[in-house]
Amino acid sequence: MQPLLDISRLLSSAGRASLSGLDRVELAYVRHCATLPPRDRCFVALSPYGHFSLLPDALAMALLEAWLGVTRGEAVRARLRGISLAARAWLLSGLGHPALLRRIARMPRAALLLTAHQSMSEAAPIAALKRRGARFVPIIHDLIPLTHPEYARPRQTRAHARRLAVASALADAVLVVSGATRVELVGHFAGGGGEVPPVLVAPPGFDLPPLRSIPNTPPPPHPYFVTLGTIEPRKNHLLLLNLWRDLAERLGPRAPRLIILGRRGWQNETVFRMLDRTPGLKGLVEERPRASDAEVAATLRHARALLFPSFTEGYGIPLIEALSLGTPAICADIPTLREVGAGVPDYLHPIDGLGWRDAVLDYAQPGSAARAAQLARITGFLQPGWDHHFNTLEQVLARPAPRQATAMAASVAVQSLGVR
Repeated sequence: MQPLLDISRLLSSAGRASLSGLDRVELAYVRHCATLPPRDRCFVALSPYGHFSLLPDALAMALLEAWLGVTRGEAVRARLRGISLAARAWLLSGLGHPALLRRIARMPRAALLLTAHQSMSEAAPIAALKRRGARFVPIIHDLIPLTHPEYARPRQTRAHARRLAVASALADAVLVVSGATRVELVGHFAGGGGEVPPVLVAPPGFDLPPLRSIPNTPPPPHPYFVTLGTIEPRKNHLLLLNLWRDLAERLGPRAPRLIILGRRGWQNETVFRMLDRTPGLKGLVEERPRASDAEVAATLRHARALLFPSFTEGYGIPLIEALSLGTPAICADIPTLREVGAGVPDYLHPIDGLGWRDAVLDYAQPGSAARAAQLARITGFLQPGWDHHFNTLEQVLARPAPRQATAMAASVAVQSLGVR
């Protein structure tokens, strides 16, 4: 494998306090590619001129080192912003594109790897590299903007339809993060009338923070639960806040606590108003929007359970995080979380308010039989590793010829799918 790894997303994430799930996947790819000889790898990004450009190898290594550092804070964010600005200046220089074409000419097994969706929005930059002999392998994380458009902005739905059209027209193979996503994607490709490229399931690995970075704090005096993820409608925080308002009325200060790990998202005004203005939630519900990876791990480790009532997921990294740390989980009964949980969590319908209330009250008790049973099941949980994922990628790239004919007619192929 001679990867041309797009790191556009990581460069755009330089100002964040912590990495999202998609950021983590891209970072894992950078770390994997860093093990290859420099002559056999390229780090690329989309330039303002609309094509992929080669980035200096040292810049990508500096980005990797900064994100993998144990410490976080303003100093690290300042360094990341500096790396991002240096990358932008390089891309604006226009030198990276011809340099990339020269490198591809010396790389007989070059493969453009896209780990984030946004770089698939246009066919032309990808087709240009395929005409030079590079293969194209993207990761499709989910089809949520299409299967659940109520949780996406209209422009996101249109953009995702176009990205999938580009993948159908140009991809030599597509990796997906779950079997449930594969079923949806193959059906989408077949229903669109275009060619169906090979679609392989390659769940991402999960990396725990270094043990030395996880604060060794004693358990708090009150039992608490954790929900992890951006506060957006599909994550179903509304169910939990209504539940905690009920617990506040019933139990007052004796109610268990809820810690929300995640920043506020979009179009969730009812939830935001409840968080800001509901008197009964004060002291029982706590937001932590900028927690570091180590703080997230420490908070999960002492929780009575992770609460994951999401309506839809492409994979479910919070569930992997909790189970890997030995923390039980109560999850929405949806196909992806069933698949990822591998029989360990307890499952409830995402709108079964009474069921969630009963489960929370049960798990909050020191002698909870349901929690003890899940703790026993967790001992058999196998944390996913990156070896399997990258072995699958290697198998894909070991296949013979790329789809040259489709690449040469990329624009026509995409337009034939009716996506503008």
